[in-house]
Amino acid sequence: MVKTISKIVEGAMPAVVSIVISKNLEKVKKEMTNEGPLSFLKIGNKKQIIPEEAIDAHGMVEIGGGSGFIIDESGIVITNKHVIADSEAEYTVITNDDQKFGADVLARDPINDVAVLRLRVTSETRGKVHRFPSLTLGDSSKIKLGEAAIAIGNSLGMFRNSVSAGIVSGLLRSIRAQIDPTIPAQEMRGLIQTDAAINPGNSGGPLLDDKGKVIGINAAVVFGAENVSFAIPINAVKRDLEDLKKYGRIKRPLLGLRYLSVDKKMQEKMDLPKEYGALVFKEDKNTAGVVLGSPADKAGIKEGDLILECDGKKIDKSYSIQDILEEKKAGDRVVFKVLREGREFEKKVELTERR
Repeated sequence: MVKTISKIVEGAMPAVVSIVISKNLEKVKKEMTNEGPLSFLKIGNKKQIIPEEAIDAHGMVEIGGGSGFIIDESGIVITNKHVIADSEAEYTVITNDDQKFGADVLARDPINDVAVLRLRVTSETRGKVHRFPSLTLGDSSKIKLGEAAIAIGNSLGMFRNSVSAGIVSGLLRSIRAQIDPTIPAQEMRGLIQTDAAINPGNSGGPLLDDKGKVIGINAAVVFGAENVSFAIPINAVKRDLEDLKKYGRIKRPLLGLRYLSVDKKMQEKMDLPKEYGALVFKEDKNTAGVVLGSPADKAGIKEGDLILECDGKKIDKSYSIQDILEEKKAGDRVVFKVLREGREFEKKVELTERR
């Protein structure tokens, strides 16, 4: 039965949380300069980056925020990896009824922008039993263009419980995004596109279908465009949760390549012998096309190689190296057809676990 938007929001809201990111003031001061993204303010004879009243008794200051949602009554929370990327920060989760909980990071997906937290229930926040409201995970493989999409989150880090609604505008979208400021931008594939408004701070919140089930995690917005937002399909989260339950961590395969996906336009621009494949290519002078000691390195793949096929399937824009890794696991063996200096040959690669 299809529910009205108000009913969906009413049922989902208790399980949507805000995540406050705090850090020690002295550490923040070391990371910032006068020309940095935040300006220093003079307070008395000292320079601080924020007003004195914003510093708590432990010398911690709020530096950002995001969203998340509870998926289990024990207090398991899903959010974006980039929301809790700083290992030196502390994370406070605020529930819909204004209770505050510390949170432990259970896992960060090494490939997708997904993280799993557990709320830290103490004697101060718990009665005899504390069961949290939770959301039901849907099946993102079954969603269709034009279906309803409802986003909930902590918009701009200021407006909690913000709701926007739209439709699924696109499927299997690919974008390049920098999900962690410490690493180069990377390709994110298989995303859900929606015209439901997603703003900074909404990151990590749920994208719901017309039955109130979670079909994605709100993750990215195209700045300068209107109503072009992206969410990570919830099936990626379900796979991570299965790994976490089975192994105590998220196990993702490592290949160890940096590459460019080749098409007709790139072939002409770079004078390549084929109009498809993955060209092993370093992004800048500080990186290598093949990561030293990686499975690709051990298999003898070199920078400048053009990888044409994987296990007999052509590699192109619709089937990339990342798509291959999405369907493989650590320990799997793959056979690449490689083109090097006019000669085609095969390379067998055994994938290891990405750390």
